[in-house]
Amino acid sequence: MTKVTIKLILLVLLIAAVGIVTIYSSTANSPVQSERQLFWRQSAWLLLGLICLLAVSRISYRKLWDFAYLFYGAGMIFLIMVAFLGPVRLGAQRWLRILWFNFQPSELMKLIVVVFLARYFSNPGGGLGRQVQGWGFIKAVLIPFAFVGLPVLLILEQPDLGTAAFIFFVFIAMLFVAQVRLKYLLSVLSGFILASPLLWHFLKDYQKDRLLVFINPNADPLGAGYTIIQSKTAIATGGLFGRGWLGGSQSQLHFLPESHTDFIFATFAEEWGLAGSLILLVLYYLLIRSALRVAQRAPDHFGCLLASGIALILSIQVFINIAMTIGLAPVVGLPLPLLSYGGSCLLVTLLSIGLLVNIEKRIAL
Repeated sequence: MTKVTIKLILLVLLIAAVGIVTIYSSTANSPVQSERQLFWRQSAWLLLGLICLLAVSRISYRKLWDFAYLFYGAGMIFLIMVAFLGPVRLGAQRWLRILWFNFQPSELMKLIVVVFLARYFSNPGGGLGRQVQGWGFIKAVLIPFAFVGLPVLLILEQPDLGTAAFIFFVFIAMLFVAQVRLKYLLSVLSGFILASPLLWHFLKDYQKDRLLVFINPNADPLGAGYTIIQSKTAIATGGLFGRGWLGGSQSQLHFLPESHTDFIFATFAEEWGLAGSLILLVLYYLLIRSALRVAQRAPDHFGCLLASGIALILSIQVFINIAMTIGLAPVVGLPLPLLSYGGSCLLVTLLSIGLLVNIEKRIAL
């Protein structure tokens, strides 16, 4: 194994281990017996994900070129099945029941969209962006936007505004990576900004409330603004070195909702403080930098775009989740990769890392 491969695997194991320890801490005193066992379930997902990582790393990533559109079709079928067969939990219909666990197809769609866009924008024998710059606006932007827009609409219906917006951000970033003409990229951004007032009318009431409390959390401190107020309180309480493992009041006394999922960073920050949070951010930085290093050294255009897309998934999701917990972004329900509880997110993240390892292996050949 190369140094980059070893670094990737070690960073993944370290962050995932920190996640399991934090999940245990945030649920240890839960009055619900099943919640106190969540760290075991996360450990099982981690083991399954590592097996998938190993399997994916042994199959050439170039085969994704042949099956990219097939995977896209399969992902769309899963999303449609959710609308008809998915169980409803807390007012949302986002999961499929597979054997003994619930799987969230929208998490898999994040990776499928990156694979699809990498396939669409790559060109055998051409340099990065060389062909894209020669295309018209329709081929360079509108066609891939239509393919990305279909799953986004299905995910919005679940409803899951956070994942839908996330996939759109990944699409915009992939346009930049693929070196689509700047005027085309600015046109997409301008169109989105102009359409924003119209999109407001299509949002659910709770989604509107989340956007409003982002502007002023104190407008509804016991309702929509409660979670973000408690999250910022937990982070502030952690101080410089934190209150120690199992010592956080916000999570241990259950003042902070979703302390083991979307707001696990607040739990971690309360226990380990600013110092621990900075160390965690450094670990994420090293992981994302390693992914970009793989993209830089990829042996072909498709591998470059694929690795770049995976780096974008990690970086955008880390940024949005942490910005959300400290009040710099609306609450949109995105988990923190490798740290938050959630089998679907963890499994898809490890599949993505397996693809990076695969590309790195082809570089070493």
